[in-house]
Amino acid sequence: MDVKSLVIHPDTTTLTRLTAEELESDGIYTNTIRVSIGTERIDDIIADLEIEFATIRS
Repeated sequence: MDVKSLVIHPDTTTLTRLTAEELESDGIYTNTIRVSIGTERIDDIIADLEIEFATIRS
C-alpha cells in the first residue's frame, strides 16, 4: 500500500491500452489528470499543487 500523493496523466500512463473512444466514454480526455492524495501534510500538498498549476498556466 502506498501512502504518497500522486498526480498522473492517465491517457499516457495507466490507460494507454484504451482507444480514444473508450477513454472518452469513461470521461477521460487528453487533458485529464488523476490526483490521489496521500498522507503528507496537507499544507505541503497544497503548496506543491499551487506551484505546479502555476507552471501549467504560464
